Amino acid sequence: MQSRVLGRTGIEVTSFGLGCAMLGVRMGEVNERTGVEVVATAMKAGVTLLDVAPVYPAVMSGMSERIVGQALKENPDLAKKVVLETKVGHLPEDFDYTYDSTMRGVAGSLERLQVEHIPMIYIHDAPREGFDRVMGKGGTLEALRKLQSEGVIGHIGTASNLPENNIVYIETGEFESAVIPEFYSLLNQLATERVFPAAEKFNMGLVVATPYETGLLAVGVDRFLSMPERDTRRRFSAECLDHVRDVEAICARYGVSIAAASLQHLLRHPQVTAVIPSARDTNELRANLRASVERLPDEFWAELTPILRHWDADEHRWPPEMNRGGLTTPGGTID
Repeated sequence: MQSRVLGRTGIEVTSFGLGCAMLGVRMGEVNERTGVEVVATAMKAGVTLLDVAPVYPAVMSGMSERIVGQALKENPDLAKKVVLETKVGHLPEDFDYTYDSTMRGVAGSLERLQVEHIPMIYIHDAPREGFDRVMGKGGTLEALRKLQSEGVIGHIGTASNLPENNIVYIETGEFESAVIPEFYSLLNQLATERVFPAAEKFNMGLVVATPYETGLLAVGVDRFLSMPERDTRRRFSAECLDHVRDVEAICARYGVSIAAASLQHLLRHPQVTAVIPSARDTNELRANLRASVERLPDEFWAELTPILRHWDADEHRWPPEMNRGGLTTPGGTID
C-alpha cells in the first residue's frame, strides 16, 4: 500500500483510503456488524486513512462514526496506525457553523469515535454566502482553532459536495487539506481549473471522493444500468454513457478493469494525496483493494488519457431540480 504526505500537514497516509459514508448500508438499512468488518478488513490490509462525518450514512446519521469507533476499539494495535478524518457544520438535522455548535459537534464525534484526538477535521458543506459567518468571529473556524490549540484536533480542512462552494474556501489558503467530491474523475475535470492550482500554491493535500460517479466507473455501463440499488441522484446522458463504453473498450484491450483505471487515474496527479471510495461490505472493499493495486501499463495510459474530457455538470452530476447555487434544506436554501 503506497503512502503520501497530506499536503503541509506532514501526515503520511495511504494513497488508497476508505470512505465511510456507506458502511453496512443495504436496502435503506444499516448492518452495524458488517460496517465494523469493512473497517477492520481495510485496516488489516494496510489502509490508514478513514474518512467519516456525523451525517454518514444518510439513512442513519451518526452510525458511521459509531461503526468506525467500534472497529478501532476492537483492533487497538491497528488503530494506532490510522489517520481519522471527520467533519463539522453539516448536522443530521440542519447546517450550523457557529462556535458553540462546532464545539458540540466535535465533542459528539469524539464520543462516537471513542477517541480523545482527531488528527484531521473538515468544515463540511460550508456555504458561499455564509463565508464570513464560517470563517469569522464566533464561527466554525474560530472554534476549530481553539480546539487545535488545545490538542483536541490536529489539522483543519474544507470539504463540500458542491464544488462551487468548496472552491471558495480552498482558495483562501487557510486550510491544509480538502476533500473534493464531485471535482475529479474520469468524467469530471473541474479540479484542473482552480483546485489543483490552489493546492499547489498553498501546499494543500487533496483527498478525492466520489471516484466512481455513483458506481458507473466501478462496474461499467451495462452492469451499472442493471444495478437494483443504483443511485439515481445523478443523470448520465446517452453521449456520456457512450464515452464510458469507449473507456471500457480500451480497458478490455489491455485486460484491465475500469475500476482500476478510475482509481489510479486520480492518483496520477501530483496534488492528489489519496482517493477514498466507499464500501458497503467487505466484498466491495476487496474489489476496491484489488483495483488499487492492479497493474496498468504505460501503453494503456497513453491510449486512454487523450480521450478523457470533462462532462458538464448539468449532463451527469446534478438532477435538474437541484439548486446549484447552494444547499437546499428543509429550512430553505443556504447559499
